[in-house]
Amino acid sequence: MTGSPASTSDPHQAASLAYLLGRLEMVADRVRAAVEVRRASDPDPLDRFRGLHISAAQVESLLSTLSMPLPKDVNSAAQLERLERDADEVEQKGIELRLRRLARTFHLDDLDLELLLIALAPDLDNRFERLYGYLHDDVSRRRASIGLWLELCGLEPASAVAWRRLAPDGQLIAARLLLVEDPERPFLTRSLRVPDRVTAFLLGLDKPDSQVASLTFVCEPALGAAVPTLVRWLEDGLRLAYIRERPGTAAAPVAVAALAEVRRAALTVDLRRLRAEEDPGLLAALVAREAGLSGSAVVAGPLDALVPRGLAAVQAFSELPGLVILTGSGNWDPVWSREVPFLCEAPPPAADDRARLWRAGVNGETAPGFDPAEATAQFRLTSDQVQRAARAARLQARAANRSIEAADLRAGARAQNAAGLERLARRMEPAVRLTDLVLPPDVLEQLRELTVRARQRDRVLGEWKMAGAASRRRGLTALFAGASGTGKTMAAEVVAGEMGLDLYVVDLASVVDKYVGETEKNLDRIFAEAESVNGVLLFDEADALFGKRSDVSDAHDRYANVEVAYLLQRMELFEGIAILATNLRSNLDEAFARRLDSLIDFPEPDEIDRLRLWDRCLGSLAPRADDLDLAFLARAFKLSGGNIRNIVLAAAYMAAEAGRSISMADLVRATEREYRKLGRMVVESEFGAFYSMLAGSKQ
Repeated sequence: MTGSPASTSDPHQAASLAYLLGRLEMVADRVRAAVEVRRASDPDPLDRFRGLHISAAQVESLLSTLSMPLPKDVNSAAQLERLERDADEVEQKGIELRLRRLARTFHLDDLDLELLLIALAPDLDNRFERLYGYLHDDVSRRRASIGLWLELCGLEPASAVAWRRLAPDGQLIAARLLLVEDPERPFLTRSLRVPDRVTAFLLGLDKPDSQVASLTFVCEPALGAAVPTLVRWLEDGLRLAYIRERPGTAAAPVAVAALAEVRRAALTVDLRRLRAEEDPGLLAALVAREAGLSGSAVVAGPLDALVPRGLAAVQAFSELPGLVILTGSGNWDPVWSREVPFLCEAPPPAADDRARLWRAGVNGETAPGFDPAEATAQFRLTSDQVQRAARAARLQARAANRSIEAADLRAGARAQNAAGLERLARRMEPAVRLTDLVLPPDVLEQLRELTVRARQRDRVLGEWKMAGAASRRRGLTALFAGASGTGKTMAAEVVAGEMGLDLYVVDLASVVDKYVGETEKNLDRIFAEAESVNGVLLFDEADALFGKRSDVSDAHDRYANVEVAYLLQRMELFEGIAILATNLRSNLDEAFARRLDSLIDFPEPDEIDRLRLWDRCLGSLAPRADDLDLAFLARAFKLSGGNIRNIVLAAAYMAAEAGRSISMADLVRATEREYRKLGRMVVESEFGAFYSMLAGSKQ
């Protein structure tokens, strides 16, 4: 009935199909026997409306006879024995029979296979549709039902066999190899269907179904040696492992490398792609089925994406059958699985491996002598992120028809940052360079040292282990202290720009909350997101958050102290780059000093620096009148760079409105306005000969 296998040049596929069709032919024999029995007991064989109604004769037949299982065919056992003997010989030649592989992988017995084949038959031969409709006495029922399966296998309908086999924890159902449909119908008349993915596998196709394909990704193994303890764990045959990620590390490539060491394929699943409306339990079952069909181990993560969905969602993946390696950034919670997992941490890529990745990624498209690894030393990227960043740099350089430059590589590296931090802080792409700052030489030198710390911290703390085994700090924290307008925020932008990183300015309005504990939660989210991006985190007006702890006189003091204490602890564990800027250094808690890698004081500019600030703020494009006396302005008015900028802008607006060059009168009047903003006295002795230019002066 089922015919011969389709012609194929692949001997493995041809042999596999031949075995499958041989087993289906045995199903066809049982169907023939069932049809003959039905014909012999049919009270009205010429009924033209069979399946559309129940005649009186059929009612009498149903009342007078009991439902009996199909008698066993004495020849079927011998036929099956011959078929299996031939299959053994084929497998001894190294040819894979997919139906047998399916049975071994999912631990199916003979009755499971019979059930699977009976449900599969209409998908491979459409004649079974009509025959099943006849046996059901219903032309619309074209798939096998539970009752028909029991009848064809010679089992009593009232036995518990079907209930055990088709329970949610039954092997076929739990592995999603068989679906029971029409749950509203009586149990024996519910339809059985083999999923298309299983049918395609038996026919020799290996493309995963769309739901699993939407979660999987190609993951290259990490460079360098795999984690030895993880490899030993795999060789011992254990089932569950959890690899914890730290900033700058990726667990999936480590897992894939370890599996390659023991010659196992990996099915890598990104749980962040799981949509809100999708059922984690169903997706986990489909992933397990795909892993079984492909002979792969499951590498899934990060678990952090499942934790908000509840314990059941996490357990759906942690308790999958087969070999499972899970990843995540948090600590393992024992309640996640009844099995005790092997725990380890993903190591960061070695400097040599990362350099090799960068050089391979640019594909020789840089200028001679340019080292891409040296230009990107400050970025903490995983091997996969390095490859994507290098690819982005190549595209950018090709679009400009030039060689790859450091700016291209840094832009590609910044493009790997997740967008989560932008919801909590304002991102700024630095546009200011170190040469744009007007600061004393020692302050500029300290800023250079800070950028050196940021570029070399992986080498000093990671490779050289200079922090010591007991140190928990891997981050970089600096305090910029000085009066308003002395250049603290601008200097933070310069530090980020010198390293090729983005600057993220924390918005205090999104952090501080009047409800107890909410401020700490907001800060924790900021720190957690900041650790996963390559950027500089700036807390402007930091004393609002990092203020001194005080004696407790009421509940407000107590909770304020808890907030500061939490910040102290979180800063200790922070692994990113953070800059605190404050106008009131004395207001900061003393305990922060120990946690600072650098403390830079920004002094008020002296006369020489003020002259440079006046000239630089005026720029080279704005028209200047001949009467400008910048030396007098620098000497007479002790102002910060921010105040000078405000004055120059106000004067430029006045000059632009009048359609003339910026004059001394514009600058003097704008200075008066700035003095009044600052609450300073406007006196003739300070303004000197230019006092007469003020609007309020006596002529």
